[in-house]
Amino acid sequence: MNALQNAARTPQGVTVNGFVLAPIIDKCEGCDRVREFEEEKFCSSYPAPDRKWAEGRCNFATHIRVDAKAAAKVNPLKASKRSVKKR
Repeated sequence: MNALQNAARTPQGVTVNGFVLAPIIDKCEGCDRVREFEEEKFCSSYPAPDRKWAEGRCNFATHIRVDAKAAAKVNPLKASKRSVKKR
């Protein structure tokens, strides 16, 4: 099912269910949530993709994988207690 099936072109831009959609940015290319409407590409999850990428990575991005271990922060106090416990 196409997420943009109720889309319509208006003077404000492309609207879906009352939301005005902004076209995707280059960082969105390859995402599974990108849909095409009248030869333009839009995000099916968020109306303004440029704002999702403004402060880092878009949390809806399906084309970017994050290593959970690299992203997890380790509390040094807990880590030292665990190492003592293993002895």
